[in-house]
Amino acid sequence: MNISEIKDLLAQFDASTLREFSYKNNGEELNLSKNQTSSVVATPVAPAVEVVTATPQTPVVAPVVEAPATPAVAAEPVATPAQEAEGDVVESPLVGVAYLSPAPDKPAFVSVGDKVTKGQTLLIIEAMKVMNEVPAPKDGVVTEILVNNEEMVEFGKGLVRIK
Repeated sequence: MNISEIKDLLAQFDASTLREFSYKNNGEELNLSKNQTSSVVATPVAPAVEVVTATPQTPVVAPVVEAPATPAVAAEPVATPAQEAEGDVVESPLVGVAYLSPAPDKPAFVSVGDKVTKGQTLLIIEAMKVMNEVPAPKDGVVTEILVNNEEMVEFGKGLVRIK
């Protein structure tokens, strides 16, 4: 990937509503993020180092040789096996806002420790003014709720863990 392609991707990424973007091709890796640490790191196959600074609104492009001691993007905390609750994760089937109860003044659909049956509503996701129920895929016990009420969720994000 040459610098003009990287600049073009940066411009498109900056104009989009995306918060993160990753691209991998033939040993090259490009990670873009608009989160707290706005930096872009590309790892080229050849050991060349080139730095291009951009306007304050655009992240910095820094193709570098891979350094094993320094992560390319700030990593999310990784749960150790002792901290992680047991069970299968129910993932979001769509993008929207998660609601843990049917109404603000009503109790939550499920809580940690609740027994659920296959098909029981775990929560709802509002997408385009439509309320979509997320059913339990199997019988079990809720071991963890992975989202907060009124949290924006992406497709595939873990919502609830059932054992």
